[in-house]
Amino acid sequence: MNYKNVLITKIGGPNVLQIVHPPLHAPADNETRIRILYTGVGFTDILMRYGNYLYAPKIPFAPGYEIVGVVDAVGKSVTGISVGQRVAALTVHGGYAEYIYLPPEKLIPVPEGVEAFEAVSLILNYVTAYQMLHRVAHVQEGQTILITGASGGVGNALLQLGQLAGLKTMYGLTSKKKRDLVIQLGGVPIEYATTDFLDFVRSRELHGIDAVFEGIGGNFAVRGYRALQRGGILVSFGVTGAIKNNKANKFSSFVSYITPAILNVLPDGKRATFYGITRLYRKDPKPFREDLVKLFQLLAEGKIKPVVAAVLPLSEATKAHEMLERGDVQGKLVLRCSES
Repeated sequence: MNYKNVLITKIGGPNVLQIVHPPLHAPADNETRIRILYTGVGFTDILMRYGNYLYAPKIPFAPGYEIVGVVDAVGKSVTGISVGQRVAALTVHGGYAEYIYLPPEKLIPVPEGVEAFEAVSLILNYVTAYQMLHRVAHVQEGQTILITGASGGVGNALLQLGQLAGLKTMYGLTSKKKRDLVIQLGGVPIEYATTDFLDFVRSRELHGIDAVFEGIGGNFAVRGYRALQRGGILVSFGVTGAIKNNKANKFSSFVSYITPAILNVLPDGKRATFYGITRLYRKDPKPFREDLVKLFQLLAEGKIKPVVAAVLPLSEATKAHEMLERGDVQGKLVLRCSES
């Protein structure tokens, strides 16, 4: 029996994604075989496709940072995991497939009553947002923040979780066509095409704001840092601005990664850092597991609701990348990997 797998075959645009059909095999002794139900599509997948992501394996490989699936088979040494169990995992790559092989320690049970396509939206975006808010910035009730890319998957998560944390004001950079979503999620939209966001924030927050969550890179990080009050923090977490005209600007990405370290040299009482979920997960997976369990509980209780832009079949992965790269997406794009 063969299964469907979508590979990045070379560095380039969305058309380098190709469907292949490798043979299905039994899991190794200390391994599980997961039938993938859903995988998320994120900007990290695009960075990988352009050869601009640190944790990408050697080409060819399947992208796909997160999965929710059903345990299909287990190796003879595996304990505590049952066939038929619904699980989630932060895979970093490999999710664009009908099946994946993972060690049992990477699996986190998905609670009953939670929709699988919504659960997969939490694994990367919401854990990223939760950890930046609570483990990095340590936000407090009544504080004020700024989010760049507020209508994207992480931006949506920051807005929803920021509301739960009791933040006073959440400014969100967005386009005109997506401003209503930012308002719906409790944010104050700033249309980046027509408004200088630094002037906008400074005119309303005379003493500065408490935190900036910056996912674009380049000058956005520097200007966001300037919006902070003394004691405030800039948390950079992405470099979406490094992709232009179907190409990746690796120098721009490098500058974005080191900008927080440069800003920290300034003797102004502010802080800056770069957050990376994979680096922290590989260092210690325990906080990730704890936070995802909390988020699953919030989802089950109806306290958070992922904004899912579209659910496309796995065979339309190229279309999903085209949509995301054009900026046509509000919220999270999801691929359906299994028909049942």
